[in-house]
Amino acid sequence: MIVELKKNELYTTEIVDYTTEGAGVCKINGVTVFVANAAVGDKAAVKILKINKHYAYGKIETILDSSDHRIDVDCPVFEKCGGCTFRHISYDSELVFKRKRVQDALTRIGGINAEFLSPIVRSDSCDHYRNKAQLPITVDKEGKVCVGFFAPRSHRVIPLNSCYLQSAVFDEAIRLFLSWANQFHISCYDETTHTGILRHLYLRYAEKTNQLMVCVVANAPVLKKDTQLVKMLVEQLPCLKTVVLNVNTEKTNVIVGKVCHTLYGSGYITDELCGLSFRISPLAFYQVNRTQAEKLYTLAAEFADLKPDEILVDMYCGTGTIGLTMANKVKKLIGIEIVPQAIEDAKRNAWDNQISNAEFICADAAAAAVDLQTRNICPDCIILDPPRKGCDSGLIRTISEMRPKRLVYVSCDPATLSRDIKLFSVYGYVVSKAAPVDMFPRTPHVECVVLMTKCD
Repeated sequence: MIVELKKNELYTTEIVDYTTEGAGVCKINGVTVFVANAAVGDKAAVKILKINKHYAYGKIETILDSSDHRIDVDCPVFEKCGGCTFRHISYDSELVFKRKRVQDALTRIGGINAEFLSPIVRSDSCDHYRNKAQLPITVDKEGKVCVGFFAPRSHRVIPLNSCYLQSAVFDEAIRLFLSWANQFHISCYDETTHTGILRHLYLRYAEKTNQLMVCVVANAPVLKKDTQLVKMLVEQLPCLKTVVLNVNTEKTNVIVGKVCHTLYGSGYITDELCGLSFRISPLAFYQVNRTQAEKLYTLAAEFADLKPDEILVDMYCGTGTIGLTMANKVKKLIGIEIVPQAIEDAKRNAWDNQISNAEFICADAAAAAVDLQTRNICPDCIILDPPRKGCDSGLIRTISEMRPKRLVYVSCDPATLSRDIKLFSVYGYVVSKAAPVDMFPRTPHVECVVLMTKCD
């Protein structure tokens, strides 16, 4: 006899798995229940919060028998903030989950034997690895300007002045910014009324060169008292390289606008990655975990196994970081990206690094692939680093018609990666290597690098 769940009732259960988002999974009266901040192996009293047709949500009221994977939580806002998911379990346990997530997707969705999957590439550090912070600005209960992170599935800001995931350099920048905003009574943006000035505090740090960017995202074309802000930052932040005003006056959830005004310095910072120098402007893409990015790119280059007489195409090249780190291994590099500013940054990065065998095309990936076909350019290897949604079927068909010998697919979503692998297999491409890479410790996200080779 199946007993229906009741909202607000307590049930004794055991956490047996995680969702792809990192929530705990348990079964209560035959119903799948998702439980935040749970650890596999926990035996707990779970309170039912919400019941849907096929599943429910709950929260742990009391842990009756703690999981062996649990560790002490070192962050006071862990259960409120949406930044971390796995601060409550050991890093080794987190890595087991992430590798299993990739393996399950390759097997279940990709339809391939994933026993060849390499061990996950672990991060050297779980803390202070993020070189980028986008912090919403609001007013706290005392009327003071504060910054923080949005609580999960909400726009409610959890105030904080420090974060274990962010670069420790940001703490002083946050303190100084809040001191300035409160001293001069700068208003905060209200998304319901579209009034107020300060929207986000946007920080970027180049750890290799020790350069800091402070960017204020504002609902105005000018920022009053900006000279005072710059003075405070310059006097007390030795690593400060530039201060930028980003103008975002749109009614949108998109964080940054399209227009930037440099208030101090060059308007960009410069970092080093895999022996090359890269400019990082406010709108430019750059991997948030530099150390792991070097491991990721090194692995991708190893999989690509490039030769001096070959042509390499870097699809979704962004500012050119992956392709440019491999340009010295090939006869020609062709980068493709739809964002014009990214292409300009890629050309600048090639120039700054004295790379003369690189060409960059500003176009949709599918359209650019057709253009290469018409020019009779036959790449030996193609690197794919698409957004989370993966590649569409038309692009996969066009790429396959170009018959590259090798495809190196860098993915941030195991599910869409596995779907695309299955589509490529129709055209004779077979996975020969795969390795997960942990770019984002303490979160459920996991990258994966896959090598597909053409089988005739």
